[in-house]
Amino acid sequence: MQILKFGGASVKDADGVRNLEKVLNVVGTQKILIVISAMGKTTNAMENVIDHYFNSKHELQSSIQEVKKYHNGILLDLFENESHEVFKVVSKLFQELSDFFSRNKSPDYSFVYDQTIGFGELVSTTIVSHYLNHKGIKNNWLDVRELIKTDHYYRDAKVQWEATQSKISTAVDGNTLYITQGFLGSDANNFTTTLGREGSDYTAAIFAYCLNAKRVTIWKDVPGVLNADPRYFENATLLHTLSYEEAIELSYYGASVIHPKTLQPLQRKEIPLFVKSFLNPKNEGTKVGKALELSPKVPCYILRSDQILISVSSLDFSYIVEENISHIFKLLHLHKMKVRSIQNSAISFSVCVENKYDHLEPLVLQLKAKYDVKVDLGVKLYTIRHYNTAAITEIEKNKTVLMKQITPETVQIITKS
Repeated sequence: MQILKFGGASVKDADGVRNLEKVLNVVGTQKILIVISAMGKTTNAMENVIDHYFNSKHELQSSIQEVKKYHNGILLDLFENESHEVFKVVSKLFQELSDFFSRNKSPDYSFVYDQTIGFGELVSTTIVSHYLNHKGIKNNWLDVRELIKTDHYYRDAKVQWEATQSKISTAVDGNTLYITQGFLGSDANNFTTTLGREGSDYTAAIFAYCLNAKRVTIWKDVPGVLNADPRYFENATLLHTLSYEEAIELSYYGASVIHPKTLQPLQRKEIPLFVKSFLNPKNEGTKVGKALELSPKVPCYILRSDQILISVSSLDFSYIVEENISHIFKLLHLHKMKVRSIQNSAISFSVCVENKYDHLEPLVLQLKAKYDVKVDLGVKLYTIRHYNTAAITEIEKNKTVLMKQITPETVQIITKS
């Protein structure tokens, strides 16, 4: 069995869907399970829908119609006949979305987010599945929410592996082509959950683990894993091979090509991961596997923007000791802050965080009850793996360095610029 994952950029329009068919003509359609993300920027558009539901209800239906119009345009390009069944199926999904907003009573943003955000994936996979069937490539559409079971930690749910293994093993026989959604699961009450933003890669790894897959291939709009994000760094270099351990390090620090959770289940069963270009499917791309060397051995750059640097120091010049650090981390956990880097001295403790759940203000208020607190908003966190002097110098050029931490293989630099 092979698992193929196609991101939103690969199916952003009708030509993208047609190109997916071309990729299948290269890799084959037997013993294949395809995981597909929402089309293009649909997830962003759906977040806008959710925002209107909470903050601007008079704009809710128009924002839903915008998403529907975008997908209808793709449908009209792919199918000659508007009486095709797919038009009714997609329309029904959007009606389900509107119906949810009409009947929902929960004020919990994270719950509402998870019940609605995944309609992007449900629609994209419906369109692709019907298109492939229309072109004679028979496939079975699976609702991933019936297969991946999680806890109810909405927006970042944890997989319940035993239940998930049982359901996937029962639903997938391995002898046909399957299409399913990335990013989604469901809890014990069958409410939809999500695996974290960009969680479709993780979905592919979950299926690979449960099915003992031969390989996983993530199809991107880049030639493979690069040593830097070309949107922010010039002259990015393709990495031909790297080990699970190196890939986990890169993903931990924020490399965007591979989701942080994706690699652990693959490593446990030594399933190789390939990252390839959907524009050039015959090219080799990048292979991630057991005991592979980083090739070529070059510095790898990772940027996290819009971070927050919180500097905490004692009010009476006493030492910041284990008790203080434990208290600070309890507060960070309580307010669901994503910690990206830490540094401490005798009387101070600094932590770079990501304010994913918008809980900064109550966190700072609690910290100020016991400490002197300084907050720097909108800082950038640069991480360089396998750094050299030239790499550090280039990052620091024309920037104000707020914090810097160096280990033998990694340097992290927080700047305000």
